[in-house]
Amino acid sequence: QVQFAESGGGMVESGGSLRLTCAANDGIIRFYTMAWYRQAPGKQRELVASITLDNSPSYVDSVKGRFTISRDKTRNWMYLQMNSLKPEDTAVYYCQSPSTTTTQPWGQGTQVTVSS
Repeated sequence: QVQFAESGGGMVESGGSLRLTCAANDGIIRFYTMAWYRQAPGKQRELVASITLDNSPSYVDSVKGRFTISRDKTRNWMYLQMNSLKPEDTAVYYCQSPSTTTTQPWGQGTQVTVSS
């Protein structure tokens, strides 16, 4: 099984920045389209940003222009740079491949809390 480990979350004020990191125990980050998801209290998990094998990114409208997804294939790591954070960005953030959301376990996630 693939094991995902998310880190970099924390508590920031509105307008602040955080950089999330995703690590995996095998080559999935190098060989699959990858994505960041988030789940806010009482809400369903949603896809926030994804990056294809040729590093083409896409974002949900609510984070466009503020978040940047990237990956380091040499380290098998993925990142989410989050700028201009808003209270509505508060959630637990997870990384996963859209191809494996039902076949591989989710990591613990990393909590992001944005205060107004």
